Amino acid sequence: MAAAKNVLRLPPLPTTRDLIRLYRLRALRQLSQNFLLDERITDKIVRAAGNIKNHFVCEVGPGPGSITRSIIRKAPRRLIVVEKDPRFIPTLELLQEACKDRVEMDIEINDIRSYNFEVGFQDSPKHNWCDEPPPINLIGNLPFSVSTNLIIRWLNAISKKESAWSFGRTTMTLTFQKEVVERMIAPVTHKQRCRLSVMCQLWCDVQHKFTIPGKAFVPKPDVDVGVVTLIPLKEPLVKLPFELVEKVLRHIFNMRQKASRRGGERLFPEELRDELAFKLFHFADVDPTARPFEVTTEEFARLCYAYKTLCEENPEIVGFDHRMPKKKNVLITAAAATATT
Repeated sequence: MAAAKNVLRLPPLPTTRDLIRLYRLRALRQLSQNFLLDERITDKIVRAAGNIKNHFVCEVGPGPGSITRSIIRKAPRRLIVVEKDPRFIPTLELLQEACKDRVEMDIEINDIRSYNFEVGFQDSPKHNWCDEPPPINLIGNLPFSVSTNLIIRWLNAISKKESAWSFGRTTMTLTFQKEVVERMIAPVTHKQRCRLSVMCQLWCDVQHKFTIPGKAFVPKPDVDVGVVTLIPLKEPLVKLPFELVEKVLRHIFNMRQKASRRGGERLFPEELRDELAFKLFHFADVDPTARPFEVTTEEFARLCYAYKTLCEENPEIVGFDHRMPKKKNVLITAAAATATT
């Protein structure tokens, strides 16, 4: 009975499946769209986000509004749906009208990558970073084509406490391809451990809630889908510029099956490579012969701090990129050295 009291009942509405037929909507492959129409599953996704009653919620990519209905029934204070495809406006407006007396719902036709969360959540209270998360939730069935890019963007914002994370440790409950989920949660030595694993684990507590079989989606994708909740850590494992951390991880994981030193060497110009690569792993107290997926998250944090120290001692390496032509690298490293003197 208590659970039933927390559910906001919507007036009678056509089912999402009926609305898709009525408005002749179809999932577009070029936008990586897959509709999730089973209410038992959409309710389960929203439950995975925890208690959102009176919260500020942003739904990413609502499409025809199946998860939107499940969110509304949990009675958030405000719901912002950010949808790139204007074909879904009629179905979303139907839900907006149905809940207007109970939930403030805004429809934003926009790319989530450019949406301004600080404006959208401006009425939400701000919490100190080490306090409980603010009453803000990001929820969404993400298009496969943007999911990894989006989480990297948001990890960057978390590291800088910007955007939705200027209000505190805003939580996310999102869908990803099962393989991506396996990478995000992969522990040390796991076959799926990669750069994404370490980046997620440096800044967030990553929880795999459950897996949705591909057959639950329309059209059916070739893969199953995982639901993940990410809660920013009170104390991230690294407090360094995101770009520096990403650079170190990218170089080391670029040679995933070889000794970590091999990738780490690429951080430095050839004439300094042997000396500085040795110092990098020595300062960090990390075994240079371990393969990248055998290096712990804490050890990667130490490697990032060691690289920062080496950059301070050798400013000419700051802008070095082994992929650039040699002449261009010379100009960039010279400029970096000048800027730090």
